[in-house]
Amino acid sequence: MLIGAVTDLNRIIQYATRFTDEIFALLISAIFIIDALGSPFQPVGLYYYFQEDHKSHDENENEQDYSYIATALLSLVLGLGTTMVAFMLRKAKFSPFCCSASVRSSVTDFSVTAAILFFTVLDKVIFKNVDTETLNVPDKFAPSFNCCTSACDAFFPDDCPNVEVAWGRRPWIVDLFDLNGKTWVPFMAALPALLAFVLVFLDDGITWHLINHPSHKLKHGVSYNYDTIIVGFMIGVNSVLGLPWLVAAT
Repeated sequence: MLIGAVTDLNRIIQYATRFTDEIFALLISAIFIIDALGSPFQPVGLYYYFQEDHKSHDENENEQDYSYIATALLSLVLGLGTTMVAFMLRKAKFSPFCCSASVRSSVTDFSVTAAILFFTVLDKVIFKNVDTETLNVPDKFAPSFNCCTSACDAFFPDDCPNVEVAWGRRPWIVDLFDLNGKTWVPFMAALPALLAFVLVFLDDGITWHLINHPSHKLKHGVSYNYDTIIVGFMIGVNSVLGLPWLVAAT
């Protein structure tokens, strides 16, 4: 990414057509929509809440008043309702309502945030008796990988069901030179790394190409290469810390 920024590789993005932009936008949108409604590759999405044996129901299955159907229906309402309200607020900028153009513009800018906050309050205040799945956040700010042994090569408790207590958490910094004796790994990873670079570079470039379409009347300035440098730098930092990569779509 850094080499691409220094050599002004972003220049090729100007040749992307509207067809390329729309296909890319369709692909990214389809991925997020399918994962939200129900992924065919893993049990994630609103569809799976209607299955009694889904793992999201395990925590509350022993509660007398718990109903997985109620949880599934509320989750469906929250998911679709958040999307609908966000789209409705997004149109406020071009409506005759509200006080002024600046107010309407602010409502549009924070439409997604407002929709999420509204339905979060609806879930936790109005329907507080219905248990819905929430983000699994650790109790403290620390790496969440619990090690089975001091070697820290297995995850507790999935990889070591016979161990009662975890040895500890993995270090903050990932040892990139710990190859477990497999010195060929960096060489075999070169080709997938090149494909990952192409994917991240196009994701970043086409995203700002979409944003800067003349119909949006926005100007991104001359910071395209700076964007690529920051993305490349953050990918390096996240890799060392064992965190997900930072890309434009996420």
